[in-house]
Amino acid sequence: MVSATLRVTEIFFSLQGETSRVGLPTVFVRLTGCPLRCRWCDTSYSFQGGASLALDEILERVGRWRARHVTVTGGEPLAQKSCLAMLTALCDAGYDVSLETSGALDISAVDPRVSRIVDIKPPGSGEVERNRWENLAALTARDEIKLVLAGRADYEWAKRVIAEHALGERCPVLLSPVHGELEARDLAQWMLEDRVAARLQIQLHKALWGVEAGR
Repeated sequence: MVSATLRVTEIFFSLQGETSRVGLPTVFVRLTGCPLRCRWCDTSYSFQGGASLALDEILERVGRWRARHVTVTGGEPLAQKSCLAMLTALCDAGYDVSLETSGALDISAVDPRVSRIVDIKPPGSGEVERNRWENLAALTARDEIKLVLAGRADYEWAKRVIAEHALGERCPVLLSPVHGELEARDLAQWMLEDRVAARLQIQLHKALWGVEAGR
């Protein structure tokens, strides 16, 4: 096993609240740190702090729940170089692994067995300039694109991006409303009217455990 140490905010067991894996019992490994500051971020507690854990200890903790699915998230996991080694180690251990990433950093070196959930930041996030458009060429059918939208302007922007880059032909595309700013029913209606090539995503964990749930 490759020797590596990572800064970890938390490791916990819950239901996957997002992506095509929604509802699946999943172990989450939340790494510490993020170079972005999205306006609606609900996991800002992961920006600092955390504990330094060796890779073998992370794997031991993940194994305690005897789950098949593991999601590596943050913060921004790829901000830590050892994240790549951890992703490979989790795959080697037989887990079905997904990575949630901001889309601002290079995803091309991620183990191909990992499903990469890549954000595209709309203008309302305050981080639209951080989108790394080169990542789109690296996407495969096992990956997913996520756009979190704060209102009609973000939706119209997302619709143009989906069409211009033929995102629906690359991998599944998820559109998610910012809680308290965009009603899910409004987003659903716009998607139906426009027949947009995407899936509506509502965060299951917040429906189950409340709007303060960062999980």
